[in-house]
Amino acid sequence: MFSTAEMPESHRFDAFRERLIKLHAPMDIGSEHAEKYAAEMRFLQLGSACVWPASCRPVHMRRTPRLIRQSDPDQYHLTLMLRGSKRLVQAGQVGICHPYDMHIADTSRPFQVGSGLHDQDIKMVGVELPKALLPLPRHKTDALVARRLPGREGMGSLLVGFLLRLTRGSDSFRSSDASRLETVLLDLVAALFAHEIDAEDALPSETGRQVLALRVRAFIDSHLHDPELTPTAIAAAHHISVSYLHRIFQEEAPTYEGPTTVMGHVRERRLERARRDLADPALRTRPIHEIAHRWGFTHQTSFTRAFRARYHMPPAEYRRTRDAARSAPRLMHSPPTAA
Repeated sequence: MFSTAEMPESHRFDAFRERLIKLHAPMDIGSEHAEKYAAEMRFLQLGSACVWPASCRPVHMRRTPRLIRQSDPDQYHLTLMLRGSKRLVQAGQVGICHPYDMHIADTSRPFQVGSGLHDQDIKMVGVELPKALLPLPRHKTDALVARRLPGREGMGSLLVGFLLRLTRGSDSFRSSDASRLETVLLDLVAALFAHEIDAEDALPSETGRQVLALRVRAFIDSHLHDPELTPTAIAAAHHISVSYLHRIFQEEAPTYEGPTTVMGHVRERRLERARRDLADPALRTRPIHEIAHRWGFTHQTSFTRAFRARYHMPPAEYRRTRDAARSAPRLMHSPPTAA
């Protein structure tokens, strides 16, 4: 974790610049806000790859031939913008990233970056990837630098979803998860790059299977409300057989540490969404049967039974415990009443 919050103002930008150079590569870095800079970064080391969510004031960077000769980690840097905009100039290409766009930069070639266009603060996720880890022709992936990679659709949306889940849930991951998460990250990046350069045939079969598994899981998440979400429907939507769909879940179960059956996964995800709604104070007056129906449970009795089996209490009791937990601090700090 890196934060300028507790640093003297005069040290903040220099500390941020040093941390960014250490993370990425030697660069000339400046900012019009250097005197009162603010930045926060977290670092998730996944084997040889590093994922780092960050927020900061506007900043500009330049990597020159001299700095490349000084040190080159031979890696791609991928940026996912979440707030603000970023401009990248490299290899004669100019790319502008807006929220939920991505682009890559190559540490082996000069580039210029301007983050926080129009003086906007930025929020982003950075990814450092050694080029050697990607199973694609180098001359083709190099052609992707500075190109806008959309993150709201297709393969890009799978990578964005993974990065957001990874960075928002990082406290729940163990160090032993790093290798597994690195594999998923590399497979998704490779699949996105292959799609962009029309080189899907170059991907290893393991990568294709991993990406298919992620596509299936994303499809399930977006159709949990549908009571007709069955293995047959899921398989048909992905042009695979039902038996192959079941095999995917059995083979990928160790990676996701979840149910090994398709409907077991569907039920688990529906229960998670229902539990979230039951804990939401904005939905406190919504009847439980409506919440159950919203997430694909057609019978409240079967929902109650499944919820109790998963969370060791019926839905109504779970909602009461959450309401009590929210009100407890207010009760503790309420003024004493007169005797």
